[in-house]
Amino acid sequence: MALSENKKAEEKSTKGIVKFFKEVKAETKRITWPPKSETKKSTIIVLFFCAVSAIIIGFMDYGFNGLYKLIFTK
Repeated sequence: MALSENKKAEEKSTKGIVKFFKEVKAETKRITWPPKSETKKSTIIVLFFCAVSAIIIGFMDYGFNGLYKLIFTK
C-alpha cells in the first residue's frame, strides 16, 4: 500500500509543478513591458544614483577613518 501512495503523491507533485510553470508562462504573457527608451532612461538614472551614493559613502568612510585615527592612535 505504501508504494501506491508514494506513486500517487509523486504524480500529484509532478502535476502541481507542471501547472505552476503553465501559470507562470500565462502570467508572463500578460506583462506590459515598458518601451526601450523608458528602460534606458530608468537604467541611467539608477546607475547615476548608485554612483553618487558610492561617492558619498566613500567620502564618509574616508572621513570616519581619519576621525578614528585621530582619536585612537594618539
